[in-house]
Amino acid sequence: MSSTEAPISITVKSTAGSLITVRAETGNQLDNLVVEALEAIKSAVSELEAAAKNQHSQAPMSPQQVAASLGASIVDNASAPAADYNANGWATPANTSGPAVGGGRACPHGKMTAIQGTGKDGRMYRGYFCPAPKGSFDKCKNDYARIGTAEWNTFVPDQVK
Repeated sequence: MSSTEAPISITVKSTAGSLITVRAETGNQLDNLVVEALEAIKSAVSELEAAAKNQHSQAPMSPQQVAASLGASIVDNASAPAADYNANGWATPANTSGPAVGGGRACPHGKMTAIQGTGKDGRMYRGYFCPAPKGSFDKCKNDYARIGTAEWNTFVPDQVK
């Protein structure tokens, strides 16, 4: 058995075919996990299956309801910036590559930070970095200036590393 798998697991298949697996080290831990997560899992599966069928069976849960159902608390109430959505329902970022007012870059999370420094390999870099917290699932890619271009020669950093 691999070290990432618990010795006890239960997999449940919904009528629509969604699979949910709960893993635990002991029988008591499994019982507690199932009791605590059952309602949250059931609601999430119903919502996901309804969304997949392009139906809305119930109003989506608020962040406070989700946190309460999982026994968690909300640490940041800052809302994400509004996004436009294309015909497929995918969010389309605002201006991610063109210059923003004042010569920087902007992304859906706000003004990107202009940073210049020297990498671990000893080469110099200049680029724009998304202000979203490190590890965020929707953090934007860095936008680097190329050496020898007008952008490289006129780059004004917010930070030097």
